[in-house]
Amino acid sequence: MKKKVLLIVIPLILIISSIVGYILYKDYRVKHAIKKVVLKTNEVEVFDKVYVSDVIGSINGKLVKDKRIDTTKTGKKKITFEFINNEDIKVDYTIKINVVDKTPPVIKSITRYGIEVGNKDFYKKFFCGDNYDDKPKCSIEGKYDVNTPGEYNIAFKAVDSSRNETVNKFTLIVREKSKISTKPSEEKKVYTNFKDVLKKYKKKDNKIGLDVSEFQGDIDFDRVKKAGVEFVYIRVGRGGGVGKTPVIDKKFKKNIEGFNKAGIKVGVYFFSYSVSKKEILRDAKWVVKQLKKYKVDLEVAYDFEDWTDYHEYNLSFYHLTEIANTFNDYMKKNGYNGMLYSSKYYLENIWFEQNYPVWLAHYTDKTDYKGKYKVWQICENGKIDGIKNQVDINIRY
Repeated sequence: MKKKVLLIVIPLILIISSIVGYILYKDYRVKHAIKKVVLKTNEVEVFDKVYVSDVIGSINGKLVKDKRIDTTKTGKKKITFEFINNEDIKVDYTIKINVVDKTPPVIKSITRYGIEVGNKDFYKKFFCGDNYDDKPKCSIEGKYDVNTPGEYNIAFKAVDSSRNETVNKFTLIVREKSKISTKPSEEKKVYTNFKDVLKKYKKKDNKIGLDVSEFQGDIDFDRVKKAGVEFVYIRVGRGGGVGKTPVIDKKFKKNIEGFNKAGIKVGVYFFSYSVSKKEILRDAKWVVKQLKKYKVDLEVAYDFEDWTDYHEYNLSFYHLTEIANTFNDYMKKNGYNGMLYSSKYYLENIWFEQNYPVWLAHYTDKTDYKGKYKVWQICENGKIDGIKNQVDINIRY
């Protein structure tokens, strides 16, 4: 009986000893493994798309996984990753990285700006914002007197929390208040005829269309279709302002029913005033509710254009982009395709890289915008049979 026990116990002891020995040996190898990591840089720009491999100059081995570094907040941080060294040992390694903001705020450049006597708050309509800072300090530098007519050479200055600054020098022209009542200009309006756009831009791989809202008034949908319109984007509504529910476009129901009946492909856009992801999510739910019973063939676009009041939003460009993406993500989740509408200047200077198609507004014969775009709004003074007022004309690729 004792011999049988010994025959079982001794091999078991040997197996356990072997396992323990292997674990100790492995721990010893890892503990004394050679780790040679030399950094190429220990400083990265906020919001840059950076991986561990981007900051490593040399390493005695190979990364197990090339980990992306979180650069959404400035400051010092520790980054731990795994690599297999030249002795074929998997080891952990920690590096220290400093995320910095070296990008200056954006000021929309001006050279001369005229005001009437007494306008103390003229500069509040100047565009001023920052990629990272929600509240960059925007101020006027130099001496001027809004109560005394004349020309003043001053500057508009913006400084962010990382002390990056942008200065725009300009001439402020203070004029006496006009005593003459202004009358509407009698100059003949210049229009862009839809038929001319068709003739100049229509190709096999594109479509020519419009975007409309209540400002176009009553539309004769059949005449618009006969004129050659191949698609249309309809404004569903606009944000009601901070803390308020959206307001439906007065002509939305009539427009979407009319274009659906005419057999013209329809997309939708929403004019936003939202200042947070919570607010835009509320608005996005409202938009989806309005669309449920209609046929929407094209994208549902997020549209923000309140740039003259941007300083009041207290939003960095990063947070504004998050709001747009939240709207478009919700559209995707509910079966619609999202899109971002914006003009060339703001696409180039404000918006972060987009996860969704772009609807470019650039009123010119040939755009020099270098980014990708799905739709190009080429004018806002379009004229077409079936719509009394002027209308935006678009090319869809």
